[in-house]
Amino acid sequence: MDCQNAMVNQFIKEAAELLQPERIVWIDGSEQQTEELRRLGCERGEMIRLNQEKLPNCYYHRTAVNDVSRVEDRTFICSREKKHAGATNNWMEPRRAYALTDGIMRGRMKGRTMYVIPFSMGVVSSPFSKIGIELTDSIYVVLNMLIMTRCGEQVIRALGDSNDFVRGLHALCDIDEQKRYILQFPEDNAIRSCNSGYGGNVLLGKKCFALRIASYQGWKEGWMAEHMLILGLENPAGDVRYIAAAFPSACGKTNLAMLIPPEGYRIKGYRVWTVGDDIAWIRVGPDGRFYAQNPEAGFFGVAPGTNEKSNPNALACTNEGTIFTNVALKPDGTVWWEGLDKNPPRDALDWTGKPWDPDSGVKGAHPNSRFTAPARNCPCISPEWENPAGVPLEAIIFGGRRAKTAPLVYQSRDWDHGVFVGSIMASETTAAATGAVGVPRRDPMSMLPFCGYDMGDYFQHWLDMGKMTTDDKLPKIFNVNWFRLDDKGNFIWPGFGENFRVLQWIIARCLGEVDAVETPIGWVPYPEDIHIEGLDYQICPNHRFGEEDLRRLLTIENSLWLDEVADIRAFYAKIGKTVPAKLIKELNKMEARLREDAKA
Repeated sequence: MDCQNAMVNQFIKEAAELLQPERIVWIDGSEQQTEELRRLGCERGEMIRLNQEKLPNCYYHRTAVNDVSRVEDRTFICSREKKHAGATNNWMEPRRAYALTDGIMRGRMKGRTMYVIPFSMGVVSSPFSKIGIELTDSIYVVLNMLIMTRCGEQVIRALGDSNDFVRGLHALCDIDEQKRYILQFPEDNAIRSCNSGYGGNVLLGKKCFALRIASYQGWKEGWMAEHMLILGLENPAGDVRYIAAAFPSACGKTNLAMLIPPEGYRIKGYRVWTVGDDIAWIRVGPDGRFYAQNPEAGFFGVAPGTNEKSNPNALACTNEGTIFTNVALKPDGTVWWEGLDKNPPRDALDWTGKPWDPDSGVKGAHPNSRFTAPARNCPCISPEWENPAGVPLEAIIFGGRRAKTAPLVYQSRDWDHGVFVGSIMASETTAAATGAVGVPRRDPMSMLPFCGYDMGDYFQHWLDMGKMTTDDKLPKIFNVNWFRLDDKGNFIWPGFGENFRVLQWIIARCLGEVDAVETPIGWVPYPEDIHIEGLDYQICPNHRFGEEDLRRLLTIENSLWLDEVADIRAFYAKIGKTVPAKLIKELNKMEARLREDAKA
């Protein structure tokens, strides 16, 4: 590939001097080169070719047993001043970070190939797009990046002679967890990753670039990089309205992104379109509205629990051109994971490569096993998912797993109050995860692990974005909670496809078609405006969901929210003095409303 960009060439030259690869290969994005890399990956044992009749162009990969997930304790924001990383990020001084990884990486590509991956996050040359160059010695990384991003010659042409590109450097080294570092240098537009081969740490276009670096870029340039899905709701008249939504892990984010409406709605012509399942880049358009684009070209999904019932659209994405990581390998060259079906295979290999069957006493797939699938495979992929202008947002939704506190859905009073609602997002721990139930973990806008700068400054950026247009053009902000429990620990709301009923109310509110009830925390639906016709859900034996249950889901318990106030204050104190005074004021106003309401 002919690259005339002097800064790109200098970056590659300096990396080659450090890592000393035997050869350098540019990734051009062609199918011919991709197929050769697949062949070479299988020859070297990095990949396993799956049954090509049942899973065409699908491959399998195992990571090291000590390298199976993101490593937040080894992830650092390397800003020049510690205060710019903020109290919620790990910080390392940039000169120390470069010197540390220079020492770890020096000479570590001897006898190996350095692959140069020019990639675009966002549709190439669109107003949203940002370009990166990732250098890596992993064929697995290259093949995943070819799925997850737009790669190749078109990217180099689009970059031209610009210096506006993210410099990503990854080396497998020894997969030594004690020398594993994921370093982001926001002020340098740079990322370094070493001693990991797991996707979340080494696919540098994903969390590292598309959130940590991009959130910093957005802060400086007047746009937003958010940990959000994007979906479109189409009504029978063909009108499509778009929503972005942020959820912490284990809250059904991908399921919502690929939601299938209840049968009664489908028959009438309602449907949901997937624009993105994980990341949204948001800009103010020429008309003053907020527009969102999914910067990724694929899905990096969690396999366990994905099945025909929970998310048939996600499962369908994996039928072709997919890389499976750390799942169980069946004798017929196909794959399996817990929750896929009720027919676990015999004589399979588990995610570590050991013989496995259902009586082994261990899981066949790692709980964080993954599939990397092209977005174009998704049966409900939106016709607008690659629109260079993005899609216009009617609403932004925040959500979490709360057993008692949050109602099924409520709307913020205005943009500033909506930023407050996002800033206090929390999800409760489960017994399976922690041994304790109901402990709220704050995760503002679902960005706590992914914000590339101080969280208080991030909140202020949200407030400032609201000033970039008029109130009538801002997306309305809502909070949802699919996980409220009754006194016996049963989920009151059925979730999954039935969540469409709540989304329908949200759109109706955005269009001014329904009224709502004012409460101390925001606006809550009138029960009759959440349509439950045809909803057939058994909460527990002898108790099917009905109107009374819906009313219970929409109640606000003042005492619980007053307890919440103290926890929010403690969380704000952890962030420190950069928390905007406007959010402190919103918290004070909510507390006053709760106390006044409790007296009534």
